[in-house]
Amino acid sequence: MEVETALNRLASGGRGKILSALSTRHRRVTLLLLHRDGVKRESDLLVRESTEDDVEHDLIANHLPELEKAGFIEWDRETGTISKGPRFDEIEPVLELIENHPDELPPDWP
Repeated sequence: MEVETALNRLASGGRGKILSALSTRHRRVTLLLLHRDGVKRESDLLVRESTEDDVEHDLIANHLPELEKAGFIEWDRETGTISKGPRFDEIEPVLELIENHPDELPPDWP
């Protein structure tokens, strides 16, 4: 998508949810992997991030619920499956910007 389109999304009423979703590394990684079809289950994220208990707890207690509440993911807690949510298309242009311009982002991103 064009940069202008992504910036228009940020300027719209949903920008708070988009910025909140991108505010932590765990959420950015989750969304970017989902964008690339590289995540299907909670365990996919844990392998990529770390196997430490605090990371698993944060993912399950904080990050996945927030992304689900915003509508960016659908998460089945029983099976651990994760898929794109009904509002994923709202954040997708920004994810494309992140992927297409990595050299322009801070070093600690994605």
